[in-house]
Amino acid sequence: MTTPAERLVDLLDLEQIEMNIFRGRSPDESLQRVFGGQVAGQALVAAGRTTDGQRPVHSLHAYFLRPGRPGVPIVYQVERVRDGRSFTTRRVVAVQQGRTIFNLTASFHQPEPGIEQQLPMPEVPGPEKLPKLADEIREHLGTLPEALERMARRQPFDIRYVERLRWSEEELRGAEPRSAVWMRAVGPLGDDPLVHTCALTYASDMMLLDAVRVPVEPLWGSRGFDIASLDHAMWFHRPFRTDEWFLYQQESPIATGARGLARGQIYDREGRLLVSVMQEGLFRRLGG
Repeated sequence: MTTPAERLVDLLDLEQIEMNIFRGRSPDESLQRVFGGQVAGQALVAAGRTTDGQRPVHSLHAYFLRPGRPGVPIVYQVERVRDGRSFTTRRVVAVQQGRTIFNLTASFHQPEPGIEQQLPMPEVPGPEKLPKLADEIREHLGTLPEALERMARRQPFDIRYVERLRWSEEELRGAEPRSAVWMRAVGPLGDDPLVHTCALTYASDMMLLDAVRVPVEPLWGSRGFDIASLDHAMWFHRPFRTDEWFLYQQESPIATGARGLARGQIYDREGRLLVSVMQEGLFRRLGG
């Protein structure tokens, strides 16, 4: 039996078909569509596999164009846009059944010294003082629904919300569009920095749009909206390990016109800012 962390590493281990073409698995987990973080993580693996491995990725910009079908392989076609003295640029197109579902541009930077400054991390309780997500849901519902129980067993990340989940309209009233979670992979991910970067890319799409929903509806339970990621951008500031605790701080500056914008900052336990994230999502009211 493999662990959820091992399955995540395996999911990010693409098959190389040609020099610049890779194939990724898309597990059939009875989802309506392929998880966007999976596609983004696999696309970044494909981009990184075409570099010399000496330059870590410093940014990515991506668009989700069509929903992917679970259970159907995804082919990643990499264009080697530029190999400069300090920067390497790659463009990746993800294709499924002959249709483009996703594209990504990633930039890799040769490490060099420079200015060192950042704003401080917010003061929040440590993860040890917070309940696991599954335990918090069990506490409220008495037991996990079968679908959530299955998801909890396969979840590759330990997730702990900094603030207790809100379940009622009264608790939602006056809530600001903010959320924060501690996360880490549930097992070791090895020592390849690209694997950790791509695993964090996977995780970054899991709940960033929570910040948009916080004032509107409970984060766990029946949804009133059909939600889909539209685009995703990340800036990687420092090296990190995704199998160690990181704080994912999120906020939504605006939601309008059936779209919500969210931004996130990811810190390590020492308060160092590791990654900045931006994402826009589509929010269509169900039955509307």
